[in-house]
Amino acid sequence: MLHDIFTRQWITLHSALVLLGLGIYITGSHTLKQRRHPSAAIAWTISLVLLPYIALPLYLVFGRRKLASTRRVLKPVTHTSPQPATAQEHLATALGLGAAATFESLAIHQNGHEARHSLQKLIAEARHTLDICTFILGRDVLGDAITAQLLQRTRQGLKIRLLLDGIGIYLGGHPNLKRLRAAGIQVTLFVPPFRSPLRGRTNLRNHRKMAVADGIWLWCGGRNLAAEYFEGDTVSVLKKPVWIDLSFDLQGDLARHAQQRFEQDWTFATTGKAAIAPPWVAPDSPTAGQRARLVPSGPDQADDTFYTLLVSGCFTAQTRILAVTPYFVPDQSLLMALTLAARRGVAVNLVLPRQSNHRLADIARHAALRELVTAGAHIWLLPTMVHAKAVLIDHDLALVGSANLDERSLFLNYELMVAFYDRPVVQQFADWIGQLQSRALPYQPKPPSLRRELVEGLVRWVAFQL
Repeated sequence: MLHDIFTRQWITLHSALVLLGLGIYITGSHTLKQRRHPSAAIAWTISLVLLPYIALPLYLVFGRRKLASTRRVLKPVTHTSPQPATAQEHLATALGLGAAATFESLAIHQNGHEARHSLQKLIAEARHTLDICTFILGRDVLGDAITAQLLQRTRQGLKIRLLLDGIGIYLGGHPNLKRLRAAGIQVTLFVPPFRSPLRGRTNLRNHRKMAVADGIWLWCGGRNLAAEYFEGDTVSVLKKPVWIDLSFDLQGDLARHAQQRFEQDWTFATTGKAAIAPPWVAPDSPTAGQRARLVPSGPDQADDTFYTLLVSGCFTAQTRILAVTPYFVPDQSLLMALTLAARRGVAVNLVLPRQSNHRLADIARHAALRELVTAGAHIWLLPTMVHAKAVLIDHDLALVGSANLDERSLFLNYELMVAFYDRPVVQQFADWIGQLQSRALPYQPKPPSLRRELVEGLVRWVAFQL
């Protein structure tokens, strides 16, 4: 009798939790326009039905993917130049990414030494303000050197703001934030996991990397501020080897746009409220000088901006798609766009590390790589770790910045890419990737066993779908 009563009560409680969980999931997905990959939606639904006691708390903590509304009224854009913008530029405008901006003095850093010299020069020559956003600030030779320089500059009266990710600070050895703050540097953590009031956003990390001096000089790319991303560290006990990474610096109006982007991220991190973006303004001379556009992507964007530009570029590419990334775990739409491009004769070349620093990503990538090779694409593996992130479409678009070609970067992280449109600039990035490609070996796919396919599928489903 007691057993029957307990069983009925348990079934009633379980059913109530299932209904509550599904109600929260459906309401949140509909109201907040939380578009998800089908496999992610199926995973959440099954988990909420079978294990609501575990799945519901996880969903409340990790389940929210978009913070910005997808309801946006687009205004027609008029161009003051007789030369029309490219299809990619029209799409970027339709996504609400703002105007292309002019820049000058672009320097693509050929190695970690050049990247470090450029960053330290920017810090040294900043006159009024310095804004830095990074996922990791290392507790190593590079991080300590940058920290020491920041402390010196703040003593000289420079206004410095440092925006660090709330999870990333633990991955580089946890920098001494008290020392930085005591010296007068404004330091803010982006959604720290244990004391953030922003519920449901712990899984959404700020992966953007940039440094802006006086609103006129931008340093940007894929490098975190830690030793392995620059010159390595063979002195300390950590013994960090040097990785290949990609960064650049430039001056001009684009740097002002980057500072506005930093300001919005800073406001959100400090107040929990989204800052109002500056209104879209058409450039006075959209074809004068070299042009580029910031492409922020992540929960603060109504659309999956970088992903949309990427998929569209693959479908419209005529001659080449050249990409470098440390992690390659695309969703089915992006994979289809790449394979169809290869099948219709576009030269698709993808440069990856033979072994990255994330074992799960290496396991999950093989199914996509086998499909690409079968379609006629070329995969190149470098013997050392590559952390660079860039995608080139034909000869008039280069997307360079912080986003990897995996589903976490494409759909969950706050990322920052820069879209370059001028052919000479695109070719500079192509030459940089070409140097890597010349040192790489072609990927040779092997027929997978049933066990291998099951493991790959499980890793993709579990590790890349939250």
